[in-house]
Amino acid sequence: MGTELLDLDDAQQRVIGHAHPLRPEHVLLEHAGGRVLARDVTASIPLPRFDHSTMDGYAIVATDQSSWSLPVAFEVSAGSSPQELMPDTACRIFTGAPLPRFATAVVPQEHVRREGNVIHGSRLVFPGAFVRKTGEDVEPGSQVLRRGVRLLPGALSLLAMLDETRVFVHRAPRVAILCTGNEIRLAGTMGTPFQVPESVSIGVLALALQARASAFVLPKVSDERHATARALDLALAQSDLVVTVGGVSVGDHDHVRGALDDVGARLEFWKVAIKPGKQIAFGYKDNALFLGLPGNPASALVTFALFGMPLLRALQGDRTPFASRMSGHLEHAHPRTLERDEIARACFRWDNGKLYAKIHRQQASGAATSLAQSDGVVIVPRGEGEMAEGARCDAIRWIDF
Repeated sequence: MGTELLDLDDAQQRVIGHAHPLRPEHVLLEHAGGRVLARDVTASIPLPRFDHSTMDGYAIVATDQSSWSLPVAFEVSAGSSPQELMPDTACRIFTGAPLPRFATAVVPQEHVRREGNVIHGSRLVFPGAFVRKTGEDVEPGSQVLRRGVRLLPGALSLLAMLDETRVFVHRAPRVAILCTGNEIRLAGTMGTPFQVPESVSIGVLALALQARASAFVLPKVSDERHATARALDLALAQSDLVVTVGGVSVGDHDHVRGALDDVGARLEFWKVAIKPGKQIAFGYKDNALFLGLPGNPASALVTFALFGMPLLRALQGDRTPFASRMSGHLEHAHPRTLERDEIARACFRWDNGKLYAKIHRQQASGAATSLAQSDGVVIVPRGEGEMAEGARCDAIRWIDF
């Protein structure tokens, strides 16, 4: 492993290259929301299952006469079994109700005049009018969902329409979050005047749960190499991904890299040309992956969003693991650096169909306000000078990671 700074895209691809989808499991539909489909789904039945009315009205045999009158023989509602429609009669029908045998069209109730038990029409009625035909949406044997898609509400509803009660999805990754450092204490507990509440794990946990992972926070570990190695060894043995916070730099009290060597883990890379988040480590041991985040809150959450989230999605077999980038425009000019791409926290707004991004002034790694008040991030590519006001930019919302 070299010590050169990797480009963002290169580093992300290296991470994804180690993500092998986890084994499938059969789960109930009500537990499958947000999970990733592990097998293609083929329809065994048609949708709709039967011809039915799309309007409240009257089922008739289509006619090419501009003026006609028919007696109403019976009524059919959604969920009921209709009689056969006899010649030269109509039936009262409601939206979603099955079309009676021999009926070929539906006339909306507002298109007829009813007098007692007889309806009168004054327009042509074409075959198939206001009727949804059997298999119009889905034919038996057709593929309706592909493996690798994330099951959103519409897909779950489709599966239920197909009479499916369970579905094969990839197992949720187990994620262990391990925070290091003598300077942190558990929020809400007493410590020395110079300790600070540990604040990163709750944000990482929220993001991991957003990716539908099974995540948990381990007890924090002090700045001591043996203790760090012991905690890492246990975490790697019980997790698909171990995320550490802090301890990946080169200071005398940064022991994560040495502890990884002690437990036989291999580092794939250590530094990425981004700010914040230059000091980020990625590696593996056996079937477990490792992601070492910087200790500052903004650096940690930004780097986990950029690397941890696509990794968790790829472990679930997601065909599109990376967050969607939106094309926007900068509200104000913003400086650039030559060495690293900046992942800048920003607020977004839409105006006349265009997205505008306002980058927060406070971009320090430890700044909590701009992190909390941002809608997402803007990718500011390295280069000379500044990005001008109105310049096109790539933006990613937190909810899209």
